[in-house]
Amino acid sequence: MDITRILIGIDDSKYADHAAQYGFDLARKLNASVGIVSIVEPIPAAVTPINDTGFGMPFEGAADINSVELMETQNQAADSLLNRIIAKYGTDMEVTQYTDYGSSADGIINCSATFGANLIIIGTHKRSGFDRLLMGSVAEDVVRHADVPVMVVPLKEEE
Repeated sequence: MDITRILIGIDDSKYADHAAQYGFDLARKLNASVGIVSIVEPIPAAVTPINDTGFGMPFEGAADINSVELMETQNQAADSLLNRIIAKYGTDMEVTQYTDYGSSADGIINCSATFGANLIIIGTHKRSGFDRLLMGSVAEDVVRHADVPVMVVPLKEEE
C-alpha cells in the first residue's frame, strides 16, 4: 500500500505540534500530499437575555449575536493555528486546510474521507484514568472508527 495522502489532526497543544512535525517529515520522505485539520468544538455561551423593558420579554435573537461572535472567534483561532503549523513545518509544501465543527474524532474522520487520506496522524495527550474517563480520548475514537490506518505520535516528556 502506498501512502500518498496524509491527514494531520491538530489542536493547540504541544502534542499536536509534535505530531504535525512528524507528519510533515514523513510526507516529505514519502512524497505524499498533506492535509491538516483543526476541529472547532461547540462551546456553550453563557447568555444573559436582553429584555424588552416595556414588556419584560427577552428579545429574540439575543443569544444568536453571542453565538455568532463566539463562532467567529473560534474560526479565527482555528485559521491562525492552521497557518502557524504550515508556516512552521510546511512552507515548502502545498497543504490542504480543513476546519470542521463538532466532535474532534468525527471531524478528523470526516475530513480524512473528504481529503482521500490513506493515513491519519494525530498526537495524544496521554490522559489516563479519571482524566480519560471524563475527557474521553480523541485518539482512541479515531483509531476505533477510521477507515484508514491511524498513526498516534507520542511525545516523551522530560521527567
